[in-house]
This record gives sequence, C-alpha cells and structure tokens, in this order.
Amino acid sequence: MADSGVAPVLELTGISKDFSGVSVLRDVRLRLYPGEIHALMGQNGAGKSTLIKVLTGVFPSSGGVMQLGGEAIRPSSPQEAQKLGISTVYQEVNLCPNLSVAENVFAGRYPRRGMAQGYRIDWGTVNRHAEELLARIGLDIDVTRLLSSYSVAVQQMVAIARALGVQSKVLILDEPTSSLDDDEVHKLFEVLRRLRGEGLAIVFVTHFLNQVYALSDRITVLRNGAWVGEWRASELGSQALIAAMLGRELAAQSARPAELPAFDESATALLQAEGMGQAGQLQPMDLRVQAGEIVGLAGLLGAGRTELARLLFGLEAPDRGVLKIDGKTVKFANPVDAIQQGLALCPEERKTDGIVAELSLRENIALALQARLGTRRFLSKAEQTALAERFVAALGIKTTSVETPIGLLSGGNQQKAMIARWLATEPRLLILDEPTRGIDVAAKQEIMEQILKLAQAGMAVLFISSEMSEVVRVAHRIVVLRDRRKVGELPGGASEDDVYEMIAAEHA
Repeated sequence: MADSGVAPVLELTGISKDFSGVSVLRDVRLRLYPGEIHALMGQNGAGKSTLIKVLTGVFPSSGGVMQLGGEAIRPSSPQEAQKLGISTVYQEVNLCPNLSVAENVFAGRYPRRGMAQGYRIDWGTVNRHAEELLARIGLDIDVTRLLSSYSVAVQQMVAIARALGVQSKVLILDEPTSSLDDDEVHKLFEVLRRLRGEGLAIVFVTHFLNQVYALSDRITVLRNGAWVGEWRASELGSQALIAAMLGRELAAQSARPAELPAFDESATALLQAEGMGQAGQLQPMDLRVQAGEIVGLAGLLGAGRTELARLLFGLEAPDRGVLKIDGKTVKFANPVDAIQQGLALCPEERKTDGIVAELSLRENIALALQARLGTRRFLSKAEQTALAERFVAALGIKTTSVETPIGLLSGGNQQKAMIARWLATEPRLLILDEPTRGIDVAAKQEIMEQILKLAQAGMAVLFISSEMSEVVRVAHRIVVLRDRRKVGELPGGASEDDVYEMIAAEHA
C-alpha cells in the first residue's frame, strides 16, 4: 500500500450531488492511492452508489473537485470515464451471455484489419488478446465459448478482464462477491491482490465485514450522504467501523424491549430448518420457530436475511439441509406449496414484489387468499369487498374506499395492505421482511403493535428489520446473521449493542 510520500492517483474533495433541490451527497471526500484496495463502506442509503455514479459520469456532480493523476476531471459518461482509466464492475454482471468470452471482453472496441483498420474484425487478435487479459488475472479458459456456459464467478472475472482492457488506473468493484461462494471469493481475492501488486488502485464496495478486513488497506465510511472519515483498516476495529456506519458509539445500555407475549418453549417447533442453505447465497444454518413466538433476524445489509426468507417460502430452492413443518420434512417447489402449509411472506420490496399498483385495495388484499383457494373456488366481488373492509378496519388502513387503486395510498397504508393480504390466508407463520421500511413513525408504531397482537393470538412471526431497535423490542429470540451465515442467537431482552457486538465479533 502507498505510504505518505506517494500522491493519490484519485482524489475527490467536497463532492456534492443534489436532485431537485434534495441533497444526497454533501462534502464527500475520497483518496485512492496506487497499489491499494480501498473499502467504501456505509449502510443502505449512505450515498455509495451515488458517489460511484458521479465518479463514473452517470451523474454530474453539483459541486466539488475530482482529480485523476493530479489533473481535474469531470467525466460526462461512463465511456468518458473509461477513457480516462476509471472502470467499474457492478454487482450484477453487465455482460452479454449470448456472446463468447472474447466478444464480451472487446465488445464495442474490436481490433480490426484492413484499410485504416476499418474493415472486418480481426478475430484472431480478439481471441489472443482476450486470452492475454484473462491470463493476467490467472484465468485459463476457452475464450471462444459462450459466456453463459461459465459460472457466475468466471463471468465476474471476465468483467474484470474487460475493465482492465482499457488501461485502467482505477478499478471500482461494486459488491463483486454477492453471488459467489467461499472458494470463488478466495480466488477473486487472489486476483485482486495480484492487481494491487501491479499498482492498480481498487475501490471495493461490500457489506461483508470479514471481507473488508481480509482484503482492504484503507476504509472510507459514508453516512446519510456525508463523509464520516478515512482510516487504515489495521487501525479501525470492526466495532468502531459499525459505530461509524451507524452514527453512534455502542452504548453500555439500551432501552429494554416491551413486554412480550408468552409461548410454550417445550412445544414442537412449527418450523425447523436444519443445515439449510444455498451455494453462493446462504451458508448452511439452523432455525427454529414456534407458534406464538416472534423470532428476529438481525444483521447488516447483505447478511443473508432476505435470502433465508426466500428459501423458507419456496421462492428459491435450497441445495442442502432439511426443512420441517410440525416435525415432518417438507420440500417447497414454489410459494404455493408454502402457502398450503400455512406460511406467508411480506416481501422487502413492496412496490416491485408486493403491491399491484393499478389494482384496487380490495383486489390486492384478496390476491393471496385466491391463490390459496386455487381454481376450486373464486372469490366473488362481494366476498372480496367484505374481506377488504374487515382488514381496513382491523389494521386502520386509511382510504376513502376499498376500490381506491392501492398505488394512490401512502407507503404505510400500502404496507398494512400487504400484511392484510397475508393475514387473509390465516397463516400459521408470517415472515415479515422489512415491514416498516420507508414509512412514517406513526405507521411504524401501528405495525409493530399489530405484530405483537398476532403473536399473542398464537401466530408465529419471523421478523426482519434493519432497524435494530425494532428487532430487540418485539423478539423472543434474535438470530444474528453476518456475511450470509448464522453467527449466534440472543434471548429476548437483549440490547441493540448486544446484537451489534455479536455482528462485530472477530471470531463470531
């Protein structure tokens, strides 16, 4: 890593970005030295993606100075940024699976031969140079094969090789390990260390704390669109890093949770997962949930909470482990099978995975129950109306009519409608993935009260929230995840700091 006598290859000073008068970046700084891997950290909404888009010319900055090699730059497009030597590899591999590996490496800049090199593509040179670029990162594959014939890990390497093909000075990696298993991550890290040794400057964006300390030389933290600080990774412990991301020190005491409904600890588990996982998505883990129990899933963004919920509900297929309902092994081919067993899932992204904005509140609430009934019986409009009106009253959904398009309701009322949709199926286990995200404080309070009432009535609840105060308030037990694996459990009454300390523990 560079020492104090080496000038930064990239330096951002006072970067700001406004959208329609709303500030999303304020006085952000970043120093990147040749031959270093620099982690850019922050919670969801901290401004990391916006900063990358400003740096790579997707968005123009509203203020500040960017210097590359000591000269001011202001790229107006990703193409211009690439010409300057700034390349980005995104979380979702942005390549063409229907083209060969070599074609992907050189798409848009194929070597040609003929008069002034303006004629046909020189495929021999394309393939040879692609092999050379891949060899630089230690990858020996047939570059004439379709990209789709290779694993996601190999495709990620091909994306890096493409970025290196434009004489990059700076390589930005945005969540490059999110779809990789441990072995693939290890191989990627070997490549990145090799590139660092060659003098390349690398920005590494991740939510995995162990990867930050395994790979990074320096760390910059953003919070709420503002620069918090820069540290050497060796000088910033994991607890201090989490505190910087959260905006507060871990206090000795936190507010105690509200009184929780009682449940019978000796009863057979309603749901029990044993060693359940999926390669590249979730490490094998155990989970137990009983009737009348609220189990909180705690962890930072990217810890694997949503991945676990999707496996339990049949949206993804586990490739290891066993799932039991009432002690009997089950295997869900799809969410309909899960619904038939009494499971329900309110997804994290209500606008894309939850509501159907053009349909009425009535139709949205009736959707899951109709799916459970299948083609045996269709709910009449009168039945749908009675159902919707019952839950509008029970959950306090504010609307002038159940015929109002749900897209016209506030975020809090849309969220209540999603909960109503699944309550209408009379589930035995309700999985709530970020049920209070993006809604106002009053609506949050109402939804939290509803969750406690559901447990008191005997329903099992698996509760996922980025708001740790919500998790410790309602949970009988807290299952703590980090880096897509379970690192421990805490009893009801644990504090927020107890959870964060378990997440941050070096040897959890």
